[in-house]
Amino acid sequence: MDKIRPCLWFDNQAEEAAKFYCSVFPNSKMGTIARYGEHSAKAAGRPEGSVMTAVFEIDGLEIMGLNGGPHFKINPSISLFVTLDSADKVVELHKKLIDGGSELMPLDKYFFAEKYAWVQDKYGVSWQLFSHDEAKPIRPCLMFCGPQVGKCEEALRLYTSIFDDSEIEFMHRYEEGEHKGQIMHSSFKLNGQGFVAMDGAGPHAFSFDEGVSLAACCNTQAEIDKLWRALGEGGQIQHCGWLKDKFGVAWQIAPSLMDEIMKDPKRGEKAMEAVLTMKKLEIKELELAASK
Repeated sequence: MDKIRPCLWFDNQAEEAAKFYCSVFPNSKMGTIARYGEHSAKAAGRPEGSVMTAVFEIDGLEIMGLNGGPHFKINPSISLFVTLDSADKVVELHKKLIDGGSELMPLDKYFFAEKYAWVQDKYGVSWQLFSHDEAKPIRPCLMFCGPQVGKCEEALRLYTSIFDDSEIEFMHRYEEGEHKGQIMHSSFKLNGQGFVAMDGAGPHAFSFDEGVSLAACCNTQAEIDKLWRALGEGGQIQHCGWLKDKFGVAWQIAPSLMDEIMKDPKRGEKAMEAVLTMKKLEIKELELAASK
């Protein structure tokens, strides 16, 4: 397996947002920008030739922005967790991300950090900024709230049983109150990549949906088949490689070769035409379609 990358659902701002994030974070770069062709534009209700996806990388984490229209909106159920090695760096990054955005938790000193803030930026993307004695790579953070509260540990044990090179690094629990025994904060790895997860204490007006999904980029059909079967069990099978697992987390299970195919607009459009006919993606059929 290649990577797991967060996918952010935008109406029409994927490229703009990607360029903004690359201007804010050091060690960042733009990747492939794919555009809607005739068939994919018709299926999505988007203008032909407009940006479909914009891939970018910040601090080693590859992220995809998707212009999918107004159907879904990004919400804080999956945020991006940024661990910096000084309080001053948190303050500096907070200043850039809060411009045009809003506070979910104000920039302040907390019992768990010298400086912490939870920010929703002007594009709706949620960032948790955390000072620590050492910096860490940016990690997606899953918050199990609403109907999913209390299911964090179950989900982590499922995910780490499915993906190779995976482990639960630690789980800190609530020691008292309504959420006693549930997960206050946890760290885990899937496919060698870092993630954070927690049960969301208190009322929240959001839960997992397609606004932020996790795209698993697979090298073989066997990997696609395995993830499709394991993550889809008890969940909701969708189209074009999308599914929701039993916790409501949205996944895209796709072959890594699609990145290379999408660099060529003609091959990419032929492959996307095939994708639109599928639920689970089939590598051989995609390769055949792209070669015509």
